[in-house]
Amino acid sequence: MSGPVSDIARATEIKPVRIGDHEVGPGRPVYVIGEIGINHNGDVDIARRLINIAADAGCQAVKFQKRTPEICVPPEQQGRPRRTPWGEMTYLEYKRRVEFGRDEYEQIAKYAADRGIDWFASPWDVPSVEFLEEFDVVAHKVASASVTDKELLRALAATGKPIILSTGMSTLEEIDEAVEILGTDRLVILHATSTYPMPPEEANLRTIHTLRDRYGVPVGYSGHERGLQISLAAVTMGAVMVERHITLDRTMWGSDHAASLEPTGLEHLVRDIRIIEEALGDGVKRVFPGEEEPRARLRRVTD
Repeated sequence: MSGPVSDIARATEIKPVRIGDHEVGPGRPVYVIGEIGINHNGDVDIARRLINIAADAGCQAVKFQKRTPEICVPPEQQGRPRRTPWGEMTYLEYKRRVEFGRDEYEQIAKYAADRGIDWFASPWDVPSVEFLEEFDVVAHKVASASVTDKELLRALAATGKPIILSTGMSTLEEIDEAVEILGTDRLVILHATSTYPMPPEEANLRTIHTLRDRYGVPVGYSGHERGLQISLAAVTMGAVMVERHITLDRTMWGSDHAASLEPTGLEHLVRDIRIIEEALGDGVKRVFPGEEEPRARLRRVTD
């Protein structure tokens, strides 16, 4: 068997992964993540506003990034000067300035719960895994930059939590090694291209099928493009999870805002994903009720 029917058959063999109250996999609603990342610019009020935007748009989750700056910033970069909205400071001071600590994440956890939306983060180092585990997050995300950080991957695997693995700037061999450590029981893989913003010719959406067939796990898409078309196309290609950076305003200061969706764009993304889910159907050819009348009126049957 070949063609789209075989694609549907292969997809239905993949077991869903439960994240919080949601199942992620073929035949389930696409799990949409509003990637806040560091677009809060170190301000809890901005983080709350972004949670509101994601919840109002119908996202299932928001995601942050958690780092220990002293570990994640290479020593040769720590003292480099950086111009920021808070004045000139070293790169290490800047990273500390925008990093949320326990008090901020306690507020975030409570606010997300009040809004009925999942939250989790991409930990960039082992102490950050331990920090997030204290909040009993519903899942952990492996950033594309961390695919080859085996120490981090082992710490994440040890949590027993669902893991979302982003695969930007990675070879299949590197992904193979990461999957070997993480296992496939609670794994969702995201196809991604780590160009900010990403041009259409680098999307390579057929990789969604490559990853699904190679690893036999639910596969989604993490997008860094401008606009909605490529993310929506990913859903038609079988992506079961879609992650997009979100912002209050793409002109805000910070490295990720330009490749992020503003509130209206996020609303349109979720709306159109739900329409596409309905439109994809089950692949079984049938005559629909709306066709019965024109069929009776227009169809000629001859020998």
